[in-house]
Amino acid sequence: MTQPAAPWLPVARQRAPRDMDATSAPHLIPPEMPQYGEEKHVFELMQTMLEQLLIYQPEDPISFLIKHLQRDNDNVPKIVILGPPASGKTTIAMWLCKHLNSNLLTSDNLIERKSSSVAEEARKHYQKFKSVPGPLLIKLIQQRLTDEDCVKKGWILDGIPETREQALVIQTLGIAPRHVIVLSAPDTVLIERNLGKRIDPQTREIYHTTFDWPPELEVQNRLIEPEGVSELETAQKLLVYHRNIIRILPSYPKILKTINADQPCVDVFYQALTFVQSGHRSNAPFTPRVLLLGPMGSGKRLQAGLLAQKYGLVNVPDSVIMKILAERLDRQDCVQKGWVLHGVPRDLDQAQKLDSLGYIPNRVFFLNVPLDSIMERLTLRRVDPVTGERYHLMYKPPPTMEIQARLLQHPKDSEERVKFKVDLYYRNSAELGHFYRWATTINGDQDPYTVFEYIESGIINPLPKKGL
Repeated sequence: MTQPAAPWLPVARQRAPRDMDATSAPHLIPPEMPQYGEEKHVFELMQTMLEQLLIYQPEDPISFLIKHLQRDNDNVPKIVILGPPASGKTTIAMWLCKHLNSNLLTSDNLIERKSSSVAEEARKHYQKFKSVPGPLLIKLIQQRLTDEDCVKKGWILDGIPETREQALVIQTLGIAPRHVIVLSAPDTVLIERNLGKRIDPQTREIYHTTFDWPPELEVQNRLIEPEGVSELETAQKLLVYHRNIIRILPSYPKILKTINADQPCVDVFYQALTFVQSGHRSNAPFTPRVLLLGPMGSGKRLQAGLLAQKYGLVNVPDSVIMKILAERLDRQDCVQKGWVLHGVPRDLDQAQKLDSLGYIPNRVFFLNVPLDSIMERLTLRRVDPVTGERYHLMYKPPPTMEIQARLLQHPKDSEERVKFKVDLYYRNSAELGHFYRWATTINGDQDPYTVFEYIESGIINPLPKKGL
């Protein structure tokens, strides 16, 4: 007679014989395991710790990793901003620094540091030669990054590295930026900008006589023309920059974004901000659990079908009621492949019910479409009662007048019914939006495949870090 498993044995050990069976082992993986790993970013944490070990190769890896975890600074800004003279990189760097509450590191403020023998040496060299040697500059950066404010709040390097050699030394020291921004503009534009550049000696803010003149008379009166902004000097600096930048960029192949600087500074800033707040695509195992929310006619069903087709997700339609839905989401294909759910939850109660049952999406998209577009999409739909063929009076009209004469409208597509359903959705959408605060809102009133590209980008890329 077979003895029952000891009640005190862990469940995993009681199931050990089945674990050895490759056909049944996947069924023993509880859905909470990958969900926990995704929520806590376990894969990225392990990857980061391994990178740190390989870079620094400490004698005591355990103590080193403990200190690394205690610093808790894996997500602080680590940004490099490069660009030619007069491209506005210092202005963008300062604005990002204020917005992200981080630390701006420039050649000027590094050599101005007090109580630093390295900075003192750099100042003497600059006073004599009007430049700081690369190795000395790197020492200043390395020293500055050990300060507590840089460790806790991160850093933004303005115009550094200046050469490929500096970039390689910085990488060797383990100074690894997460985002590198390169500003670009035609040389003629840059020369014109530089001629009108002015600087506030008190705040170090940069202004321009044409494009960005300060309104305060007090500030205007103290502005000075910086050195090296003549046309000839600017042209010489541009030549040096172009010679160096093409050798620097290969050092940052996957974290680089080029932004056109020949546009309003505010537009440049918001493009830069969007980039540094976005996470890079992760290699972590990821099981998509997607909610598509939107009024009827917003294209949820089509987008769900496209996602299911491309990524093999299980398409769970809105006709499934909550009890059957729970049973469906527990099946192994949903656990392993992920799922895309559209039309549910319809209101806050259903959303809370899904959450309490453990069916927590990791991507939520609201598809917003104006009422007039929805009316156009739905109220003009018709069906041929003879052939069953579906038509749309605007997008897919019937081929003959005979067919058009016998077309029928489904009652659910009547103008009154559509308005009622859309109104009902928007009455509930505010509470759903509050419940899924991290959701992404997408304009659904555009080409379906354009909408799909936005959704796909939101799935394969990490969620923006709201804390930055």
